[in-house]
Amino acid sequence: MKFIKLNTDNFPLFAIKHYDNPQCSTAKEFEEDLNRIVYLKRLFKKYQRTGEMRDRLILNHLITFYNVFGIEAGSRMLFYKMDTDLLPVLKTFLVYLGYLSENTKEIEGIDIISIPLNAGIIERLRKI
Repeated sequence: MKFIKLNTDNFPLFAIKHYDNPQCSTAKEFEEDLNRIVYLKRLFKKYQRTGEMRDRLILNHLITFYNVFGIEAGSRMLFYKMDTDLLPVLKTFLVYLGYLSENTKEIEGIDIISIPLNAGIIERLRKI
């Protein structure tokens, strides 16, 4: 099955198709890995509201998420599920981790180049 554009109907199938975790033995474990998107959104929103950032926890969730879904599929899933106002936060972390290359111009119809990086997050990540 080709997934030209993600939507609510094909998202679960896309996630299952690209899920690669040899230790996973139940659907619950798959759901826990997929729920990292929800955790990331919550952490990003908290940062926007309060300025409090749990950068190491965010990095841990992102690395774990990409380890089981892969770079291309993971990026498509995150950009599809992430709120528009949270995209600069997401992009900044992905650039830091090297998950977005200079050649990445568009993901899920979103112009990646036009999304600004978050200067506050850049400062914090430079200290790690």
